[in-house]
Amino acid sequence: MSRHLLVVHHSRGGATASLRDEALAGAAQVDVEVRSVGAFDAGVDDLVWAEAVLLCTPANFGYMSGALKDFFERTFHACLDRTVGLPYALLVKGDTDVEGAVASVERIVAGLRWRLLVPPLTVVGEVTDGDREAARELGSTIAAYLEAGIV
Repeated sequence: MSRHLLVVHHSRGGATASLRDEALAGAAQVDVEVRSVGAFDAGVDDLVWAEAVLLCTPANFGYMSGALKDFFERTFHACLDRTVGLPYALLVKGDTDVEGAVASVERIVAGLRWRLLVPPLTVVGEVTDGDREAARELGSTIAAYLEAGIV
């Protein structure tokens, strides 16, 4: 039986989307079912379906994207007791700083009582080949954890 990985993402300029695509390519190398949903479209049913979540967001004005914040606002109360312990990972792309975006996501998932799988992948400045490889490895690592039953 295939395990379920949800990727919730937002990208306006395309850099975060390119990293998300690499993470998806990494996850595709493992036998898990992946559901990739834009943050404005993702909802409670997606979270309840998921056995792990990858959140992909740009850093905007020292915060996560408005789209990801909207996702959390729409799902937080409905999932508060339904997704306790949900493993998650975070990918943040920023032009100059990502710390505020990481901290804002961490505060919300702490309230949801989700469990961090791996340290956040943060990319500042132009996306390099090394960043793309790190994103691909992030996707394959999460998927491998699911497939092996580690999470």
